[in-house]
Amino acid sequence: MAKGQVGGASDVAADAGALADRRILLVEDDETVREVVRTYLDAAGYIVDEVADGFAAMALIDDRPPDLIVMDRMLPGIDGIEVCRRIRAQHDIPVVMLTALGATDDRIDGLEAGADDYVTKPFSPRELVLRVGTVLRRSLAEYAPEAPFDLGEFTLHPSARFVLRRGTPLTLSAREFDLFAFLLKHPQRAFTREELLESVWGWRYGDLSTVTVTMRRLREKVEEDPAHPSILQTVWGVGYRLDVGAAT
Repeated sequence: MAKGQVGGASDVAADAGALADRRILLVEDDETVREVVRTYLDAAGYIVDEVADGFAAMALIDDRPPDLIVMDRMLPGIDGIEVCRRIRAQHDIPVVMLTALGATDDRIDGLEAGADDYVTKPFSPRELVLRVGTVLRRSLAEYAPEAPFDLGEFTLHPSARFVLRRGTPLTLSAREFDLFAFLLKHPQRAFTREELLESVWGWRYGDLSTVTVTMRRLREKVEEDPAHPSILQTVWGVGYRLDVGAAT
């Protein structure tokens, strides 16, 4: 965590509307980090529950599910990766994971476990609050209702945030849904990973492996043979494209 940040907590304005009074579960065993993050989240208008280990997090999630979880990757008892996997098996709660600076493998592990976003340590608490707001807005679908539409064997319900395949719901994380919905809205168009990172994640800069990992996880849920994708295709030298012909 960057030093000299606590004094700026009052500058973090709460989002109006759907984000007001949303409940955040903070899972962090470092008391100092936990205190600073809680201060900034409080200043942004969130209701913050906090625990220091993974087992306590799982118990609290079952008792009082939060709207979003901010969780350290390294936790005593059960680490953040395993907690994230268990959450994904039972809940569709967005997760922002805190990881060590430069630990690419840690970030990829977190994304593969189902994390929706990550913030590297040392981090700016103000950036963390902005990331929390971005993920929450996406998960709460704070936009005008969009009508469902069909594309081949898929039916996208944008406002309700789910996708049907031949009438059966796909089990997607919040970020997997965002990526698939974006591509369903733009069939047959090739996008670079940079374009997807900005359009889906809202980041102008970031680790492009975020897109790669999320696409790999999405293919495992959409493709008959994820190793040889026919719907979510790789366009060599460019990025990815949804093939509407393969989805019919």
